[in-house]
Amino acid sequence: MSEHYFSAEPTVADERREITVRLAGRQVTVETSGGVFSPGHVDLGTRVLLDHVDEPPASGDLLDLGCGWGPLALTAALRAPGLDVWAVDVNARALDLTTANAERLGLDHLRAVAPDQVPETVRFTTLWSNPPIRIGKPALHDLLGTWLRRLSDDGTAWLVVARNLGADSLHRWLADTLDRPVERAASAKGFRVLRVGPRVSG
Repeated sequence: MSEHYFSAEPTVADERREITVRLAGRQVTVETSGGVFSPGHVDLGTRVLLDHVDEPPASGDLLDLGCGWGPLALTAALRAPGLDVWAVDVNARALDLTTANAERLGLDHLRAVAPDQVPETVRFTTLWSNPPIRIGKPALHDLLGTWLRRLSDDGTAWLVVARNLGADSLHRWLADTLDRPVERAASAKGFRVLRVGPRVSG
C-alpha cells in the first residue's frame, strides 16, 4: 500500500523544491517536497475554499487543520497580520515546510505545530480546513469533532470536501452533531464548501 500524505514521518525522499503559487492575491515562491499533500501546486479543493471563504478576522486565533505545506495558513497570515495563525498537521515534514515558508514570507505570527502542541486554552475564532477525507469516516469524525469543539462561541469554521467523497453525508453529520448551524456556502468544480456558524444559544 502506498504511503499517505497523513503519515507522521514520511519515508519518501525529502527532495525540496521551489514552486511559485498565487496566495492572498500575490505571486509567492514557496518550498515543497514529496510526502506532503499536493506538493506541486495549490490543489483544486483548497483553491475552491480560498475563493469562497470569508476574509480572516483581523485578530484572534485561526486554525488551519491539516496544513500540508501551508497554503491556507499562509494565505490567512498574509491577509491578516494581526491574527495568530496555527497550522496543525500530524506530518512532521509538512510542519517543517510550513515553518520554512512562513519564515520565507516574513510571517512571524504563524506557528506550525503538531496537534498536541496547541495549548488547551486556545479557542479559535476561525477554522479553515481541507480535511484528510481518506483517513476514513470514524477517524475523520473524531478529528473534526475534536477541533470544532475548540471554536469560540462566536467562531466559524470553513471546510471543503469533494462531493464524490462524501461532502453531503459529512454535512448531515456535522448538522446532527454540533450545536451550531451548518450550511453549504458554495458548490464549485466538484467540491462543497461547508460553513459552520456560531454556537446556537439558549
